[in-house]
Amino acid sequence: MTTATTKMTAKEIRQRFLDYFSRHGHTVVESSSLIPHNDPTLLFTNAGMNQFKDCFLGQEKRDYVRAVSSQKCVRAGGKHNDLENVGRTARHHTFFEMLGNFSFGDYFKKEAIAYAWEFLTVDLGLDKNRLYVTVYTDDDEAADIWHTQEGVPRERIFRFEDDNFWAMGDTGPCGPCSEIFWDNGPEMACADPQCNVGCDCDRYMEIWNNVFMQFNRQADGTLEPLPNPAVDTGMGLERITTVMQGVQSNYDTDLLQGIIRHIVRLVGKSYGDNDKDDVSLRVIADHIRAMTFLIADGALPSNEGRGYVLRRIMRRAARHAKMLGAADPVLYQVVDAVKELMGEAYPELIARESFIKKVIRAEEERFMETLDNGLRILHEEVEKLKRTGEAQIPGPVLFKLYDTYGFPTDLTADIVRQEGLGIDAAGFASCMAEQRAKARENWKGSGEEAVSAIYHQLHEAGISSEFVGYRELTGFGNVLAILKDGQQVSGAEEGDRVEIVTSLTPFYGESGGQTGDRGTLATERGEVRIDTTHRPLPELIIHVGEIVSGSVQQGESAELAVDREVRQATCLNHTATHILQAVLVNVLGDHVKQAGSLVTPERLRFDFTHFSAMTPAEIAQVEQEVNRRIRENAAVDVREMSQEDALAAGATALFGEKYGDSVRVVRTGAFSMELCGGTHTSAAGDIGLFRIVQETGIAAGVRRIEALTGGAALDYVNRRDAMLRDVAALVKSDVGQLESRLRKMLEHQKELERDIDHLQTQLNVGKSAELLEQMQDVAGIKVLAVKVDEMDGKALREFSDRLRERVPSGVIVVGCVFAGKVNLLVAVSKDLVGPLHAGNLIKELAALVGGKGGGRPDLAQAGGSEPDKLPAALAAVTQLVEGLVKG
Repeated sequence: MTTATTKMTAKEIRQRFLDYFSRHGHTVVESSSLIPHNDPTLLFTNAGMNQFKDCFLGQEKRDYVRAVSSQKCVRAGGKHNDLENVGRTARHHTFFEMLGNFSFGDYFKKEAIAYAWEFLTVDLGLDKNRLYVTVYTDDDEAADIWHTQEGVPRERIFRFEDDNFWAMGDTGPCGPCSEIFWDNGPEMACADPQCNVGCDCDRYMEIWNNVFMQFNRQADGTLEPLPNPAVDTGMGLERITTVMQGVQSNYDTDLLQGIIRHIVRLVGKSYGDNDKDDVSLRVIADHIRAMTFLIADGALPSNEGRGYVLRRIMRRAARHAKMLGAADPVLYQVVDAVKELMGEAYPELIARESFIKKVIRAEEERFMETLDNGLRILHEEVEKLKRTGEAQIPGPVLFKLYDTYGFPTDLTADIVRQEGLGIDAAGFASCMAEQRAKARENWKGSGEEAVSAIYHQLHEAGISSEFVGYRELTGFGNVLAILKDGQQVSGAEEGDRVEIVTSLTPFYGESGGQTGDRGTLATERGEVRIDTTHRPLPELIIHVGEIVSGSVQQGESAELAVDREVRQATCLNHTATHILQAVLVNVLGDHVKQAGSLVTPERLRFDFTHFSAMTPAEIAQVEQEVNRRIRENAAVDVREMSQEDALAAGATALFGEKYGDSVRVVRTGAFSMELCGGTHTSAAGDIGLFRIVQETGIAAGVRRIEALTGGAALDYVNRRDAMLRDVAALVKSDVGQLESRLRKMLEHQKELERDIDHLQTQLNVGKSAELLEQMQDVAGIKVLAVKVDEMDGKALREFSDRLRERVPSGVIVVGCVFAGKVNLLVAVSKDLVGPLHAGNLIKELAALVGGKGGGRPDLAQAGGSEPDKLPAALAAVTQLVEGLVKG
């Protein structure tokens, strides 16, 4: 394959693209996070235009109308659920970079086409004779521009329908598009003599897509014209790099070869010697980029939503590492190669390197613990299907592998495909649906609520709120809008639930983890109890409440008053959250990052990245340190500054969060400085007291602390003290002697339990002697099948041990009813194991009492739900043994 005369690195291509469009009046915009914000329709950021969606819709105005970016993207879920192709084809990826230039109501088709053609043919020096273009079926305008303006011959302009209409998803901005294709040469063509642009083979490769945004697709499929036609373009960095470097596969470019070489060194393999190994090396090279960037942006492996997609990617890569012979965790070491290749362009990889490695290693280790058992079960099922001639792994088996052993279904499908088998996807879905029947509120999109259309309508009508609540807790404003049942109304009456927008308000609207203010809104004719306040858009504050007297009309003047006690309690908790984060970093390490928070008047909740449960000593240390900071009573200083200055000064920002050019910085003493729009105390000492009430895990690598401050913390301490006094009184002690008193009582209890166990053992010896009289001879084998008094599983095993001591060769079956359920145990002496198997025997007997079970060849236990059938099950033992012995 030949290309431009100068061979460029991917880094050079990326920078040259950004520089070209910067010279042509485009603002260079940083890549947004892979975790979409305020867009419930997206699992991951999957296109360059995602972060500009509201600009295309006319719902957001920025101080530029032209933009250019290199956007990190992931396509690995939903419609892009084709993981099995990654590593097997030249161009399938989970992670990729999309170079794009954008116009928001500025230039359109003529300029977009000119920019694309000039960049490719002049800046990159591509041969015009190897470039082809496509347009939408009836887009004569674009076709004419290509021919008359850029000189592309008509015979190299193709028209398509489905492939030339682009949409970000099922809803949102969309429009006709025009693509540019590169001819890889006749040697890459398929056998079809009609092979041409549009063929699925590798000869004609799309490298650039110009989307002419003209419509907004609604949920019902209708297309509404956008306020201002716009341009969204995309060129995959991986694809254009293959062209510029003269290779046939994305995996042969410097974007991925450096990673592959790193993996080769770790596993001791060679690339290019073995097709099977090559696939595994490519899978890991692709997947390590996806997992590294996803974790850097805040995703963590789990069994739901985007966390599950990440887990699928990680475990697929881990299995391929095992196939390459890696016996120990190895993926986390490949992060070094990703950081080396991409850390300069994406500095978050360097900042979060340690955390990324810890998450990957923890998931590798967790998967390795279950992988062998899962593979054994899968192998047994495959052998069973081969014997019966069936072609699919059943849904229940898929679900067991998923639920118990952490095997994503596509990983199972990957493994059994090599045996010529498929999977029962519908059966698996049925099992999943059954498991989730009681919890159908499943994750959707980004997990964030979409901003209601009515709020956008208010904003577009020029309705906005001025927030004065940092300085004042009361204020006067005009009622600009009233919403009732989601519809705008001119007025509302007593008893109505309403949402009210005023021109000015001291009420803080819920955002940044802090709940909204409560209070009252009063007009000349009515009063509203405000239960909460929302901020769906930066300049729109919504007061939610009930009219408790009179009526409220649009246009009236209103007096607004925030509940001072509620606000103060919220401030205590918010400032304490900042102090807590700073202390956690000092105590646990720099890997601690905020993963979520909730600040209410009643309590605070802080989620943070950490890999193990905090020890009691660590919890105590954090609590003591926070209270020490509170007693120091450092001033809380709040000021506005540029984001650049704030970050340079060391302020902590929530990664992936959108901030404006001017930010609010909250500094507590010399130990905490964060970008924050919330409300705070004037000094740390205002908090008074801080108490941690719970520390738990909420996801892999994420811990949660719940805490109380101020009066709520004091109430908590008082309740605990009262409880201690009550417990002391119960055991006839005082609080000071309570611990020693309880220790003595527990030791006495243990002595009594030992006495009981001794007596029970003596009793069992006597019982076993009596039961041995019921021993039968079955085909020359001693068989004892008896019902005994009520025992739990442990006691039943101990009792059977007494019997086995007295029966060196034979089969012992013991059953009882305990707590309304059947307990069964089968023991087979070692000399009889072979013809007889305790696990197989118990399986047959358990079925007779409505249960399931299994175990070792010499010892197995089971349970059952039908106690009335126990005698019949025990009576069946001799026949079962005889049948097995005689074969």
